[in-house]
Amino acid sequence: MNASHPSADTLRGALGAVLDGLPPRQAARAVERLIANYRGATPTDAPVLRDRSDVAAYAAYRMPATFEAVSSALYALADAAPDWTPATHTDVGGGTGAASWAVAETWQGAARTTVLDWAEPALAIGEELARGVFEAEWRRERIGGALKLADTDLVTVSYVLNELTEADRTALVTEAARAARAVVVVEPGTPDGYERIIAARTLLVEAGFTVAAPCPHSGACPIVPGTDWCHFAARVSRSSLHRRVKGGSLPYEDEKYSYVAATRFPVRPAAARITRKPQIRKGQVLLDLCGPEGLGRETVTKRHGPLYKQARDAEWGDPWPTEEEGQG
Repeated sequence: MNASHPSADTLRGALGAVLDGLPPRQAARAVERLIANYRGATPTDAPVLRDRSDVAAYAAYRMPATFEAVSSALYALADAAPDWTPATHTDVGGGTGAASWAVAETWQGAARTTVLDWAEPALAIGEELARGVFEAEWRRERIGGALKLADTDLVTVSYVLNELTEADRTALVTEAARAARAVVVVEPGTPDGYERIIAARTLLVEAGFTVAAPCPHSGACPIVPGTDWCHFAARVSRSSLHRRVKGGSLPYEDEKYSYVAATRFPVRPAAARITRKPQIRKGQVLLDLCGPEGLGRETVTKRHGPLYKQARDAEWGDPWPTEEEGQG
């Protein structure tokens, strides 16, 4: 049985316990080195996370942001498939398990999770962090084109594709599509991250999947390549380690991410998705939307009544209109 319901606060508490005893300056130095390393090309058979202190520092720095981004993508999938709950979940390249925490939160620990990663120190700390929160199997596997997956309800691939060659990315997404009933891929919200998401989305659709989110359709993305990119933002509470490493004073930051969630079973995608932060003007709200007919802007004014309040409360990444308005 799962001992508790995971949350961002639970995760921060577990990370604090793992970091306890690691000198703050050492943790900050480890994070700085790892950030520089991750921006370069790192072979997947040479783990960047070398030891426990590396993993603990990087987990404290990155897990909360990954958790929030993946949670946002999973909630969008859950909104599109409200009657579906995964019984099994495979977290590919899961490291310390941020995506697994997000799955456990979204479906209240219903899924039996298997975390696959090449870095043994990451798996060890991931298992330690999750102890008493949710159950998972932590298994060392080389993440790449040769990976074979057991059949499962849900596969998550978060912040992994950037570390693979194009051929390995294609093979991995193709294998995920073969093995799973639903696949969620999350990448950084950069132009390059978006391109990797679009390539994964194309492979999933070609494999017979239906896009559940963020897109309101499974057709071609209406964004002209090179002109823009589809991404969203998740609000993340900053730890003291975040503030030390980044030199920032704000208590939060926004994690930019791109994602696709696709399924082999029927879903109800959003009628449209808000693709930019809503612009609130006097008496009106401007919404940039992606809908079945492509990209467009909708202006919602006070004369729209209840819809105007919905627009004022709407956030970047939300479906539009809300389910309540769509039904009313």
